[in-house]
Amino acid sequence: MEGIPNGPKLAYHQCKNCPLLDHIIYCPVAVNISHLIEEFKFSTSYDKTLVVVETPERTYSQETTVQNGLSAILGIYMVTSGCPVLDYLRPMVRFHLPFATATETIFRAVSMYLVAQYFRERKGLEPDWKVEGLVSIYKEISTVNKGMWNRLSKASGFDANVNALIVLNTFGDALRFSLKKDLKNLAPFFTKYLEE
Repeated sequence: MEGIPNGPKLAYHQCKNCPLLDHIIYCPVAVNISHLIEEFKFSTSYDKTLVVVETPERTYSQETTVQNGLSAILGIYMVTSGCPVLDYLRPMVRFHLPFATATETIFRAVSMYLVAQYFRERKGLEPDWKVEGLVSIYKEISTVNKGMWNRLSKASGFDANVNALIVLNTFGDALRFSLKKDLKNLAPFFTKYLEE
């Protein structure tokens, strides 16, 4: 976003649900991803690439498209930026699964949310065992993704950055749809727990 003078400014295509106060000058997400966006601004979504992710515990690799590889890293950068809306996903960063499928992402998000409810209950707060709040969280995250899409579409000469964000948003939409269907696609994994 270096090519756009006001790109990282909070007011530049500010997300409609942004809770940050006017005295904050820069959007934390835009600042955190600006060098990444700059690096890929001339990349095309469907260019094939080998992506290798190294962590202290293991190494992941996959031949994939630039948009899919970029989507995985973009999600981490966004969630760890300090955006109050995206902070709900911060626990998932520690247990990030590169190249996750939609089903894996749904499982991780729901599991993370239910663990959070366990800690809420232990602290004396009202837990949400019906997982209704997760739909609201992902709706807010979708609004942030759309706001960032508006920024990125102005900052990229090609489509990899913008499409990487669309991939991220698609996973969120899949999760919201799955929650509306009572997570039926995950039920087969739990047959042993459902025995009388």
